Amino acid sequence: MSTDARTGPAPSPTGPLSTIDYNERIPNNVDLAADRRLQRALEGWQPKFLDWWKRLGPSLPTKDVYLRTAIAVGRDGWAHFAHVPMEEYRWGIFLADRNPDRTIPFGKHKGEPAWQEVPGEYRAELQRLIVVQGDTEPASVEQQRILGNTAPSLYDLRNLFQVNVEEGRHLWAMVYLLHAYFGREGREEAEQLLKRNSGDEDSPRILGAFNEETTDWLQFFMFTYFTDRDGKYQLGTLKESGFDPLARTCEFMLKEEAHHMFVGTTGVQRVVERTAELIKEHGTDDIWQYGGIPLTVIQKYLNFQYSVSMDLFGSEQSTNAGNYYSSGLKGRWQENRRKDDHELLTSERLMNVVEDGQIVEKSVPLLSALNLDLRDEYVADCANGVRRWNQALEDAGLDERLFLPHEGFHRAVGVYSGHYVSPEGEVVDEATWEAREGDWLPSDEDRRAVAALMVPEYEVGKFAGWIAAPQAGINEQPVEFDYVHLAEEALA
Repeated sequence: MSTDARTGPAPSPTGPLSTIDYNERIPNNVDLAADRRLQRALEGWQPKFLDWWKRLGPSLPTKDVYLRTAIAVGRDGWAHFAHVPMEEYRWGIFLADRNPDRTIPFGKHKGEPAWQEVPGEYRAELQRLIVVQGDTEPASVEQQRILGNTAPSLYDLRNLFQVNVEEGRHLWAMVYLLHAYFGREGREEAEQLLKRNSGDEDSPRILGAFNEETTDWLQFFMFTYFTDRDGKYQLGTLKESGFDPLARTCEFMLKEEAHHMFVGTTGVQRVVERTAELIKEHGTDDIWQYGGIPLTVIQKYLNFQYSVSMDLFGSEQSTNAGNYYSSGLKGRWQENRRKDDHELLTSERLMNVVEDGQIVEKSVPLLSALNLDLRDEYVADCANGVRRWNQALEDAGLDERLFLPHEGFHRAVGVYSGHYVSPEGEVVDEATWEAREGDWLPSDEDRRAVAALMVPEYEVGKFAGWIAAPQAGINEQPVEFDYVHLAEEALA
C-alpha cells in the first residue's frame, strides 16, 4: 500500500475521528443541523455557488471524474476515491478535530486558551484575513477554466479537476467561517467572493497573481508549484491562529493542498524530462520543431510564476503583519519549532534593500519583517523542486540547469518595487531591462508557441508529445486508467 498521502489510497479509518455527515444537504463535521439559522443561510448560499461553478468552473463537459473526497478528517480517513459527476461533488465544511486544551502559542495572548468565538477587538482584522484567503480559492478555478480543452492526458485532466473541486471546497471553508462567526457583514462578504472574478476589469480578485491569465498547461504546472505553495505557507500561518475554528479549518485544508503542489512538482518535472529526451534525440536545444518546449522557455515561465508568487507575501516590512502576530491572529510557519520567546518584541533580523543602485543589508525589527520570515521559508521550499528538476537534466546527461531568479527580480511589491533587478541579482537601468525582458520573461511569441503545442489527448493511456508520462497513476491505479469519462458533446 502506498505511503504517499498525496496520491496513495486511503486506508480504513482508525482511532477517534470526526466523521463527515454525507446525509446532509451540505456535508459537514461541525454539527450544522444543530444551528438551523446557520444551516438555512448556507443552504441559501449553496445555489449561488453552484451557479458560479457552472458559469466559471471547468468548461470541458464531462460525465464523471475519478475524484478524491474526504470521509473523515482524521489522519487515515480523509480521502475516498470514486468516479463522480463534478457538479455532484460533495463540497462541504470540514474542520480538523478540536483539541480542548489548545492554547494560543504566540503574541501577547500566548498561553491563553484558544478562542472559540471571535474576540471583539480583532473582529475586523480576522474577517479581512479570512476574506483575502477565501478570495484566492475561486480565483484559481476561474483562471484554469479552459485548460481542460487542451489537456495532455486523461491523467492530467483528472488532476486539474481534483485541484478545481478542492479549491471550491476551500472556498466553502472560508464561507462557513464568515457565515458562522461574522454575522451580516460576513454573509455580505461571502456574497462578494462569488461576485469578484479573476481578471475582471470592474471587479477583479483581491491579489494580483490571481488576476493573471493561465494561458497553457506549462503555466498551470508552474502555478500549482509556485502559487499553490504560497497558499501552503499562508494556510500554515493561519493554522497557528488563536481563533481556533480558523486554525482547525486551515489544518484540514493543508491536507488537500499537498496534492496541488504534487501536480506542479511532477508536472514541471515531466515537461523537463520530455524536453531532455528531445534535446538528446535531435542534438539541439531548439526543439519547437519536434514538438517540445525549450529549456530557455521553461526557465522564463519559472521566472514569471515565481516572481508574481513572491509578491503574494506582501511587503518585507509590514506593520499589519506584526500586529496580526502580536494579537495572536496569524503566527509563523511551524511556530512551535521556533527557539525564541514567541513575542519578538526585541528581536531583529537582516533584510536586503536597494540603495544607490546596489543591494545591501540592513537590520530591522523581526516583528515588522514577518512577511519576509515566511517568504524565506517559501524560497527554501521552492528550491527543493528545482533541485529535483535539475536532477532529471543531470540524469539525461545534459549540462543545462534551471534556477530560481533573485528575490528582487520582476517585483511589484515591497523593497524591490520600482527597481529593475536581473534574474542573477544585478540592479540594472530601465533601458537594460527593456532590452533584456524578452530573455527573462515569456514573450507573446513564447506563449503562442507553447499554446500551439497544447493539443488535447483524450485517449486512455496516451500523452501529448511535449510531456513525459508519470511514473505511477493515482491511488494505485495504472497510468492507463480511465480517470475521466468525457460527456458525449466533448467528443464531438
